[in-house]
Amino acid sequence: MNERKMVVADPTAIGLFGLAIVTLVASSQKLGITTGVSYVIPWAIFLGALAQFYASIQDAKKNNVFGATAFAGYGFFWFGVALTWLIGKGVLGKQLALSADIKQLGFAFVGYFIFTVFMTLGAMEVHKVLFLIFLFIDFLFLGLSLSTLGLAPHFGHYLAAYSELIVALLSFYGSAAAVLNNHFNKVFLPVGKPFGIFK
Repeated sequence: MNERKMVVADPTAIGLFGLAIVTLVASSQKLGITTGVSYVIPWAIFLGALAQFYASIQDAKKNNVFGATAFAGYGFFWFGVALTWLIGKGVLGKQLALSADIKQLGFAFVGYFIFTVFMTLGAMEVHKVLFLIFLFIDFLFLGLSLSTLGLAPHFGHYLAAYSELIVALLSFYGSAAAVLNNHFNKVFLPVGKPFGIFK
């Protein structure tokens, strides 16, 4: 009896598209182009969180530990951020909002900075566009950490804002490359070879 092996499509395109959309919308708020986070929350939940979490599940089926960990890690990050914003807005109760300590969020950003640093090393052996995405996510979390912990609020805020916008633009490119290179079965949009340092 022949068992048919299930083929799982590469989820990189949808994962990077989710990252691109949420960072584009969120960076518009950090840069002062838009105000508030009310309309950032839906994109954080559905594109930042769910799209990346879906990509993580698909990568796990492909036994891609790096992809599954990256997409799950950042997917859960956006779930956490959306819930943080809801708490801050008092949606989950005034008492919860009043007792919130912003520095706890700062320590979460420090943790994600550490996570992103070692994921950046892994990205070096995927391709150069992905490495650049992770590199600017490093700068994003560094900026968020400095800003939220009050160590360099002004510098940290703008480092995070511009880094997030660059992450969005690079992620759009990475998503387009993942779709079109596969669709046309050729290098339609180059992403750069792995660095080859660790492998």
